Amino acid sequence: MESEVLDLTLRTHIAVPCLVRGDPDAPPVLLLHAWGESRGCFDRLVDLLTGYKVYAPDLRGQGDADKPESGYSLAEQAEDVAAILDALGVQKAFVLGSSSGGYVAQQLAIAYPDRVAALVLVGVPLSLHGEAPFAAEVERLTDPINEHWVRESLFWYPPQQKVPAWFLEDRILDGVKMPARAWKGILQGLSSATPPTELGTIRAPTLLLWGDHDALLPWRDQQILAARIPGTVVKVYRGVAHLVLWERPDLVARDAVAFLDTLTL
Repeated sequence: MESEVLDLTLRTHIAVPCLVRGDPDAPPVLLLHAWGESRGCFDRLVDLLTGYKVYAPDLRGQGDADKPESGYSLAEQAEDVAAILDALGVQKAFVLGSSSGGYVAQQLAIAYPDRVAALVLVGVPLSLHGEAPFAAEVERLTDPINEHWVRESLFWYPPQQKVPAWFLEDRILDGVKMPARAWKGILQGLSSATPPTELGTIRAPTLLLWGDHDALLPWRDQQILAARIPGTVVKVYRGVAHLVLWERPDLVARDAVAFLDTLTL
């Protein structure tokens, strides 16, 4: 199936590219990538989301999106996502978020509940409030971003399953594309925000996917997150670490499609 990349100008005064793939009449699924990545992190997933029209944008400060000096708070990141849906002419979508992209998805579901038909949260935090263990390292970044530093940062979340070398090299290119202000601003926006599920209750049907070797997100937090979102379906992947999407896109696609197929917009 053919895909295209649309250049979207948002009401939030930035421009972002968005990959579009699938039948125009199929239900829409919006994919939100993690901090430091781009829409390219979904390259191994999009073809597996059969029966859906997939939208995968680069988010503010990352990939080929605009990289302004400001606008990186969690609330502003969620507003960008709502503006992406506006620019696409999509009133309501299923939303799949990987890692911190799922944190933005939670904020979107709180701030714009009418835009979210369901959530698929893939290796997603309950809370990012407070100082990340690597915050001081990120704060010391200067431009241009050093490729060696990006390469080393991949070991913050060591995978348990084999990830293709080309995929890892693409993620390194993602990191080098980002200016220091985006690395810092996005992390500060995530870590300074009140966790979304402390602001209100998410009512959208939710699928929570977690790897049992996740050294960043403890199981207890996943249980709390699931309890805060009524009716959440939880699936645990054995022998998978934090970056579930990188390690097992096949399982993510299988379970996301099976879950979304039970729902209507």
